[in-house]
Amino acid sequence: MEAKAIARYLRVTPMKARRVVDLVRGKQANEALAILQFAPQGASEPVYKVVASALANARQHADKAGVAFNEDDFVITEARVDEGPTMKRFRPRAQGRAYRINKRTSHVTIVVGTEEKGGDQ
Repeated sequence: MEAKAIARYLRVTPMKARRVVDLVRGKQANEALAILQFAPQGASEPVYKVVASALANARQHADKAGVAFNEDDFVITEARVDEGPTMKRFRPRAQGRAYRINKRTSHVTIVVGTEEKGGDQ
């Protein structure tokens, strides 16, 4: 079973968000939430919310399908940070010049799934 959550247009630069997402990629979902809760980076709060949302979506899919739900079975199978649109702002500088300030945004995608216990074939 898989469930997905996407947060779009986050006001975090993709490079900073990728640092946080790399911490939890491939980890168990509960362990990832614990890591994100105490991570010092500013991007850890929105990523925490996306992981929690993906788990909640998995719970909803399980309830709808009538399947038993156990949070401990879920692993982050895919974690991706894509670049969103950049807001361009201008800053006045000396002698009438203007420097451009790029305010970058991110799209964070988290997919949680159960580990399939099957034979090697």
